[in-house]
Amino acid sequence: MSVPTKPVDFIRPLAGISQPLGKSPGVQGTGFQDALVQALQTTSALQKESGRLSKDFQLENSTVSLEETMLVGVKSNIAFQATLQVRNRLVQAYTDILNMQV
Repeated sequence: MSVPTKPVDFIRPLAGISQPLGKSPGVQGTGFQDALVQALQTTSALQKESGRLSKDFQLENSTVSLEETMLVGVKSNIAFQATLQVRNRLVQAYTDILNMQV
């Protein structure tokens, strides 16, 4: 009886996967850089929306509610914090690579 050494080897027979999956034909050129750019654009859009809603609420626009303004502000803050953490990890990884002795 042979025991698979990789965790994925345990799942393959159950899922009916005989070989590792590759990229699907519709997903081309999506790498880390593309994901990071998309995350930055989303964070920027959330911050702009939060600023716009805050301004409209302060000007007593009747179409903007406090709940909506606060919710978008919290989403914007979470997106910014996540982006900041990714940046910090990238800088730390870069620093670690620079400090490696060859």
